Amino acid sequence: MIPRSLAPAASAALGRRHLGVPASAEKFLFPFVSVCFVSVILVLSAISGLTASSAFFARCPSPADVHRGAAHLPAFAYYIVGGRGDVRRVLRLLLAVYHPRNRYLIHLSADAPESERSDLAARVWLTIPAARAFGNVDVVGKAGAMTPMGSSGLAATLHAASALLRLDDGWDWFVTLNAADYPLITQDDLIYVFSDVPRNLSFMDHTSDLGWKEEQRVQPIIVDAGIYLAKRKNYFQASDNRDTPESFKFFTGSPWVILSRSFVEYCILGWDNLPRTLLLYFTNVILSEESYFHSVICNSADFQNTTVNNDLRYMVWDDPPGIEPHLLNTTDYAEMIKSGVPFARQFRHGDAVLDKIDSTILKRRNNKAVPGAWCSAKKWWMDPCSQWGNADIVKPGPRAKEFARLMQKLLHDWKSESNSCLR
Repeated sequence: MIPRSLAPAASAALGRRHLGVPASAEKFLFPFVSVCFVSVILVLSAISGLTASSAFFARCPSPADVHRGAAHLPAFAYYIVGGRGDVRRVLRLLLAVYHPRNRYLIHLSADAPESERSDLAARVWLTIPAARAFGNVDVVGKAGAMTPMGSSGLAATLHAASALLRLDDGWDWFVTLNAADYPLITQDDLIYVFSDVPRNLSFMDHTSDLGWKEEQRVQPIIVDAGIYLAKRKNYFQASDNRDTPESFKFFTGSPWVILSRSFVEYCILGWDNLPRTLLLYFTNVILSEESYFHSVICNSADFQNTTVNNDLRYMVWDDPPGIEPHLLNTTDYAEMIKSGVPFARQFRHGDAVLDKIDSTILKRRNNKAVPGAWCSAKKWWMDPCSQWGNADIVKPGPRAKEFARLMQKLLHDWKSESNSCLR
């Protein structure tokens, strides 16, 4: 009687004897089959290795091959901001807006530990092969306080703009994004539509109708503690208020802006004293990022006619705690898509909405950049953007038409109103 635990092995031996396999050859049969299997694996690995090597050593366009300037497609300088625990969201946002033509500066605020900054830099290096080749992504090493209500966020934005001017002389627009932002169009779409936009225009939501903000935002005097106290993210408010300024007109609006390079140069290198004078005032203003650029551009004779009164964002308001995101199966999601704007804000509920945008709009794979005309890898198992071709061409998709219609309307309004800063 054969023990149950040995039955399979014994049955196999009996089967081999029945098939005429000599008992003396049994001990050599398994090693022989194993060697054949390993040999096949090695041959296949060698073939794939040769393919990978040829792809690696094949010449891909370098940064010197990208042509920028007035006669070529536009380029963008992205300033992406996050805080403690935002590494994954910031990396996902970067992958969604990456293009070799652009320049990127990422800032994790001072409340994030150094380990997160190092982790983010390593992930960028490992995840985006083109970023290693083009060297167009940087992570701020010495972080600023970024006090939510104070002026340290404005100081960080101005520092980022200055750094991007020095790092790269080819971009045309400065774009501010937050970890809560996500694109609704591809970079090919964005570059294609902006190729018909005058490059001296800046996009920001702004108004001089202050309303309740005059008493609650303009007149209070605050001091940002994060500027001079380590690891502090609050502010102190003076007991007395000040009058609304008379020497310049106060404008306010959304803190998220798309600024022309010429205006950024004016703010950083200004040939008159207006940007510096207003900076002294806005250092003590609540939420100064909602007013500084708006007031500078509208009080400057050289730039007040170059403002388009739209920040090109779609605001998504948060749901109450514990409620599932409402955008997937309601008219809100449809309206967001129909709006034609390139960016949406306030995704606080995890990845459900972002996954839908990736799959239906951006066609982005998990942990990969959004494919564009610059991506040239054709093998189905490869990341399309692990190899690249000409970064001077774009291939707009269906969403570009909606954004182009919105842009045409905005430019028509800008031309007919001549100066939106008069409002």
